[in-house]
Amino acid sequence: MLLGIIRTIILFTVVVIGLRLMGKRQIGQLQPYELVIVIMLSALAAIPMENTGVPLTSGLFPIFTLLVAQVALSYVALKSERARGIICGTPSVLIENGKIVEKELYRLRYNINDLLEQLRAKDTPNVADVEFAILETSGKLSVIPKSQKRPVVPADMNLPTNYEGMPVTLVIDGYVFQKNLAKINLDKNWLEAELKKFGVNNLKEVLFASLDTEGKLFYQVKSKVSQ
Repeated sequence: MLLGIIRTIILFTVVVIGLRLMGKRQIGQLQPYELVIVIMLSALAAIPMENTGVPLTSGLFPIFTLLVAQVALSYVALKSERARGIICGTPSVLIENGKIVEKELYRLRYNINDLLEQLRAKDTPNVADVEFAILETSGKLSVIPKSQKRPVVPADMNLPTNYEGMPVTLVIDGYVFQKNLAKINLDKNWLEAELKKFGVNNLKEVLFASLDTEGKLFYQVKSKVSQ
């Protein structure tokens, strides 16, 4: 029993480290060869966990081999455009100037119902409104509407706008991010004083707090259920 737990922890740690080495991407953003490696990693790790009679190294060596292969392929794809096309494939244009490219649909075995579903998900239900729809190598559809159908932005009307920037996270679930406060030349005492103005006397009561570039503090206290 104890041996099985130890083997499971070791294999779990190795697989997690391996996935971290593959980069911060969601499953839907993985290239085909990366998805294959993820599936194989889980299968290889499962064998020594299920059968304690199988040496642990029988699972670890193939896992390390796959990780080395993944890193090598990623490096080659990074350095060579031609290799990247072979390993990862190339994007495919499914709609061009408001017209469906039938040849590409047939080549990719991508049916029109799936295409329409993806367009609706992108808030562009009308094919005629699409300048380009490109199926990326990750399998996601990028939709570029025609210029007449794009939302109006301030630049279209020559309207000046103020810089917004990114709000700085100060508190999450009662934990204060001291480094973030230091970056904006503030400290915990300032934060406590500001929150007390709104009747919040304990930072542990704060679910989330942030400060925008205009100096406005946003906060939300925890509900009684979460406390």
